[in-house]
Amino acid sequence: MIKVGIVGGTGYTGVELLRLLAAHPGVQLTSITSRKEDGMPVADMFPSLRGHVALAFSSPEKAKLTECDVVFFATPHGVAMAQARELLAAGVKIIDLAADFRLQDTAEFEKWYGMPHSCPDLLAEAVYGLPEVNREAIAKARLIGLPGCYPTSMQLGFAPLLAQGKQLVNESMLIADCKSGVSGAGRKAEVHTLLAEASDNFKAYGVKGHRHLPETVQGLQAIAGRKIGLTFVPHLVPMIRGIHSTLYANILPDARDTDFQALYGRHFEGEKFVDVMPAGSHPETRSVRASNKLRIAVHRPGGGDLLVILVVEDNLVKGAAGQGVQCMNLMFGLDETAGLMHIPVLP
Repeated sequence: MIKVGIVGGTGYTGVELLRLLAAHPGVQLTSITSRKEDGMPVADMFPSLRGHVALAFSSPEKAKLTECDVVFFATPHGVAMAQARELLAAGVKIIDLAADFRLQDTAEFEKWYGMPHSCPDLLAEAVYGLPEVNREAIAKARLIGLPGCYPTSMQLGFAPLLAQGKQLVNESMLIADCKSGVSGAGRKAEVHTLLAEASDNFKAYGVKGHRHLPETVQGLQAIAGRKIGLTFVPHLVPMIRGIHSTLYANILPDARDTDFQALYGRHFEGEKFVDVMPAGSHPETRSVRASNKLRIAVHRPGGGDLLVILVVEDNLVKGAAGQGVQCMNLMFGLDETAGLMHIPVLP
């Protein structure tokens, strides 16, 4: 059994990790940290876990994280890099759900996250945890920087177009129009996430620049092997969980005869967590709720030169905790789907 510790188990991604790992056949939950809730049974905070998680929260000093096989960080940015050296030295593998090990350029990290990076040497060995792109590297890694929720949808949505030997679309003018539920902001008290603020409302934010932009560009350029240009506009919608990304790309003249539906089907053939839907489909966020599934639909309106890709995912599962478990399975040689074959919740 894999001994798992979770740092920061009181947020939405933390409780999602607990939900998934508590039912994982190869996992033994050994510690869950929270300074504020030290000593509180997990099930007292999250009644949904009664009968499934018997642990209590403990302060980091009491948690004995160095005795774990792997530690998940479901914490604010900056926490994982402060503890990474000690854990790695003890032979513990790390999966960070925050941004500490996503960006390879420390200047970019410091620009977007407003803090110095304390271990750039470790950053150099960190593997970006997007299994459909980096599966082999993840399997050999001891340190994973997990993608953000928006970047997962954008990178997998654009990947088949960029991974070809020749350019199929105008890669300098990719557009991503993305919407997220309120849980993407985390489990904290802020005015813009209050019911009276977020309900019956719809708005864009971060138009002049969002911290998920450099991460996504870095990933797309790695897939393409060349520079790309991306306009990314996120929106907040009045629902709890889910991401819907509508992606746009202009088809180049010499690629007009390409069967893009078939291209996407071939690219993701055999992927257990990516569903390329039949031509003309319109995936809904509720079709992936509480699952690790990402669904994609390919559209070419009027048979013209504009390609429209629709992508839906659960921001807390494939966009965070589920993807982390998927990486853990690869790192420990388990079936990649172990503990993750949940059917989406409907309605």
